[in-house]
Amino acid sequence: MAGYDYDLFVIGAGSGGVRASRMAAAHGARVAICEESRVGGTCVIRGCVPKKLLVYASQFADEFEDSAGFGWTIEGRRFSWPRLIAAKNAEIARLNGVYLRLLEDAGVELVPERGVLEDPHTVRLGERRVSAETILVATGSWPNLPDIPGIGHAVTSNEALELAALPERLAIVGGGYIATEFAGIFNGLGSRVTLLYRGQQILRGFDDDVRDTLADEMRKRGVDLRVRANVAGIDRTDGGYALRLREGGTVEADLVLYATGRRPNTAGLGLEAAGVELDAAGAVVVDAYSRTSQPSIYAVGDVTDRLNLTPVAIKEGAAFADTVFGGRPTRPDHELVPSAVFSQPAVATVGLTETAARERLGAVDVYRSTFRPMKHTLSGRDERTMMKLVVDPASDRVVGCHMVGPDAAEIIQGLAVALKCGATKTQFDATVGIHPTAAEEFVTMRERVAAPEATE
Repeated sequence: MAGYDYDLFVIGAGSGGVRASRMAAAHGARVAICEESRVGGTCVIRGCVPKKLLVYASQFADEFEDSAGFGWTIEGRRFSWPRLIAAKNAEIARLNGVYLRLLEDAGVELVPERGVLEDPHTVRLGERRVSAETILVATGSWPNLPDIPGIGHAVTSNEALELAALPERLAIVGGGYIATEFAGIFNGLGSRVTLLYRGQQILRGFDDDVRDTLADEMRKRGVDLRVRANVAGIDRTDGGYALRLREGGTVEADLVLYATGRRPNTAGLGLEAAGVELDAAGAVVVDAYSRTSQPSIYAVGDVTDRLNLTPVAIKEGAAFADTVFGGRPTRPDHELVPSAVFSQPAVATVGLTETAARERLGAVDVYRSTFRPMKHTLSGRDERTMMKLVVDPASDRVVGCHMVGPDAAEIIQGLAVALKCGATKTQFDATVGIHPTAAEEFVTMRERVAAPEATE
């Protein structure tokens, strides 16, 4: 618009910011985006993409071991951490180049500087200032570290992806997505992993059967998983580090990885000065259309702490662009969003947990199946897959699907479409399964699990 340098200025070139800027430009807006690091954000540069590549690498240990049951003899296998990290870095550099080309092809100007708000329409970029009619904040989140003695000895997921060498003994503190995924990665690559979580069970917020199944399977694989374990401090020792536990005792490690959550990346952005409201956790407060308390400023992605998943940030960015520049007011849809944990074995889920369904609906029907994957009838591996459906008996709608096992994310993605369409248990039952697959179990479960007994 007249009087401003840009129609839209985006702070942060992660998944949400890039999608919003490209779509706004496609709607005819003059757009610029700033980024002080590489383009691509947490997911592409230091999150789900490089982590998934490391998950693939770590799974070869199982494949080599399991192959013996199928007649293979594999001798002389060796693993090189530096070669893996170099290959991972090359792929991240390629993806960074892809994002740069996407912005250029869309006509979005990229400013390689940190952006700081000075007022509702002005962003400071190093020594210069630019103005925009609309500003979008898409700065994501950052690892959160507790204030305990010796915390400076710990690394976060950022540094774990860039280690110079594979640690022989690794202590991981945390029990969520990141902690369980890195436990599987380093355990599979040969490290002795101790996972410490202060709660009663890992993966807080997931279905209880999912949590219990994954914990059992991780322990079978050799991860020393300890719950109700609180770290009081970290000391440097001659051989590495010692984690002092409040419950007594210590854990010795060569490396300490903290994965105790992430916080919205809002510090030092000038948000308060620009009149943008933050909540107690430092997240940007937005309405249903991602607009902040300042009418000219919007925010999407993890910085709003709504549903912190990359595809959700992309959806929010697209909805913002359609709302502000496309003439189509669009609310991002946060219902029935599937998610996965690339632990080993993997977890995937969509819809309500059993507990949440009972709280919302009252009585529910639950169908659960645990079985040994067909592959392991010959490999001999002691591993169980768990699948679960939660059904609203009043409507017969399936309101939750949960799985722990190989290819869980690939299977649940398809079921997410079914739940989004309002599929019923009767329709699941009427669907012919593909045999022999694990996925067919979701359409052959007929026996309801007994409801838990009421407590006083």
